Order: sequence, then structure tokens, then C-alpha cells
Amino acid sequence: MWTQRIKTGLVTTTAAASLLLLAACGPSPSPAGTSSAPPTSSTPSASSTPSSPSATATTTPSPSATSAAPAEATLCKAASLTASTDSTGGGAAGSIYEKLILTNSGTAPCILEGFAGVSLTADANGEPIGEPATRETTTPVTKIELAAGKSAWAEIRYTQAGNYGDCTKVPAAGFRIYPPNDTASLFVAEPHDACSNAGIKLLTITAFQAV
Repeated sequence: MWTQRIKTGLVTTTAAASLLLLAACGPSPSPAGTSSAPPTSSTPSASSTPSSPSATATTTPSPSATSAAPAEATLCKAASLTASTDSTGGGAAGSIYEKLILTNSGTAPCILEGFAGVSLTADANGEPIGEPATRETTTPVTKIELAAGKSAWAEIRYTQAGNYGDCTKVPAAGFRIYPPNDTASLFVAEPHDACSNAGIKLLTITAFQAV
């Protein structure tokens, strides 16, 4: 009986020793959460990056200088105008019709547009005698460009002072004329009788027209 127990114990001991030996010789487990793949680099090698062509600076040629546009014509002023009258238009029913002519005596073109201011005066610098000319609006206003030496005209109608029984007659030496949109004046010597009392209108004037 003791011999049998001894044999059984030896067999058990031998088996246990074999299991321990097999466990020691087996592969070791990898630590949890650790990757066995080799690390990779995110930076590409210099040889894999294509070379960019060098930028070529370009310049836009500036446009060549051009000649300046001609200046626009300005308003005609008394300083560059001469005034005259033409009474060949005749008269009727106690009135005289004549042309008031303004000529561009300057070297540059100018614009004449609208009505002149016209009064009878004692001299070139005198105050108006009686009422100034009334505008006759049946002739349309037009913009006239007067080249140097060119003229435009408006019609003046002068009604004889003797047609008015209540007229206080005063001799006038001529017409004092203000070009449209100007405060300087011109003078045309042409004697007429004027009425010094207000309310009597001896003169009418139309808008200027091209010759």
C-alpha cells in the first residue's frame, strides 16, 4: 500500500513539474493598449515635394499720356463783347424795331443764352431813365456758342415817348446793355427821348438768336 501511494505522488509531482516548464517556455503576452506597429512620420521627405517654379514679376505698362480735352466754353461777358444796333428793321404804329447785336471780340468761344438787360441812360455809366426793357417771351431761349468774331442778335422795340401824354420826357444818349448773366455793361450811343416817370414802358427785348 505505501508503495502504491509513493508511485501516485511521483506521478502527480512529475505532471505538475511538466506544466510549470511549459508555461515558462511559452510567449509573453503583450501589454494591454500598446501598439506593436512601428511609428510613422507625418513629414514628407524633401525629395517627394515637387519644386515650384519661381514667380516671375510682371509689370503693366502705363498708358501713354494723352493731350488734355479742350476746355468748355464759358459764358460771354461784357469784357469780351462789343455791342451795336441795326435799325433797318423799320417801325410801325409809333414803334421802332431794331436788332441789338453782340459780337465775341475775344479769342475763345463763349456761350450766350437768354435776355440782355436794356435801359435808356444819359451816358455810358448813367442810371436807367424810366423803366428797363420788358422781356418779350415769344422767341424761345436757346444756347448759342459764339466763336471768336461771331455774333448773335436780339430784337429791341422802342415805343416813341410822344405816344404817352403823361410822359415826362428826358433826353437819353443811348442804350446801356447788360449781357445775360453779367453785372458789367456795354453802351450803344443812340439818342432817344425817355420817360422819367415810372410805369411807362418804352422798351421790349427778345432772347438772343444766332445770326
